[in-house]
Amino acid sequence: MTDISIRDAHPGDLDTIAKVSIAAGQEEEWSGSDPAYVNHLLRHGRVVVAEHRGVMAGFGATRRIGDGPTAVTMLCDLFVDPRSHGLGIGQAMLAALWQAGTPRMTFSSLHAHALPLYARSGLDAWWPLLYLGGPVAAIPAPAGWEVAPVTAAQAGRLEREWTGTDRTADHQAWAGRPGGQPVKARRDGETLAAGTVAGTGTEYGIAHLALAPGCGDAEARDAVLAVLASLDPPGGRVRACLPAPHPATRPLLAAGWRNDYLDVFMATDPGLLDPRRAVPSPALA
Repeated sequence: MTDISIRDAHPGDLDTIAKVSIAAGQEEEWSGSDPAYVNHLLRHGRVVVAEHRGVMAGFGATRRIGDGPTAVTMLCDLFVDPRSHGLGIGQAMLAALWQAGTPRMTFSSLHAHALPLYARSGLDAWWPLLYLGGPVAAIPAPAGWEVAPVTAAQAGRLEREWTGTDRTADHQAWAGRPGGQPVKARRDGETLAAGTVAGTGTEYGIAHLALAPGCGDAEARDAVLAVLASLDPPGGRVRACLPAPHPATRPLLAAGWRNDYLDVFMATDPGLLDPRRAVPSPALA
């Protein structure tokens, strides 16, 4: 550990962060190899880099969701160059990014080192996040719903009114991605969901979706289906990352959609995300 140092990242680290991300298998839009994503975290979160004997060997990032003592620290990224595995670099970065005794959460990959590392940091595993994908044409579009474009500021305002948390900066960042467009979903003229769709290729779909308070399982299900059915992607396929217990999961699987991958929601408390209501961003929740 004496050969490891942790410091806050700065814009001059973007190229090296990208190299670590690519070495860890994360060469894609909206990952550590994407300057737009890392710059968003530099502005609105915290990014650290780990150096081993003077050479950058890893990076990690968090985003604070909410304010005050109930604010949740979301671990967005934690990657170590495979050549530096086993040196304690991930644990050292977590110690810098997470404060013990505070609400904390992340979506853990299935990497053999990931779950034990987060468990040692006080988190428990609660449910899988499914990376569902399939054809728009197969989605059972719910009757009485309509989806309309809005601005990032409007989507952020709706979410803040419903949850008390201001995610406007995140909606602006999602809207800046390829295919990015904030939307709202209404049933019989009443707005019940707001979020942003974004992404490239087969990753295009719902980036994040918030639900109005008081919505039940039917509304949570139909809001997701309505937004997905409204999309017109090249190739006709879209993506939704859903908690396995979410009410929209079953109809999508029944319609022939497939799960390509999964992460595990880990948190200090299971109530930090409601798996029957949340449609989270795997990176920013």
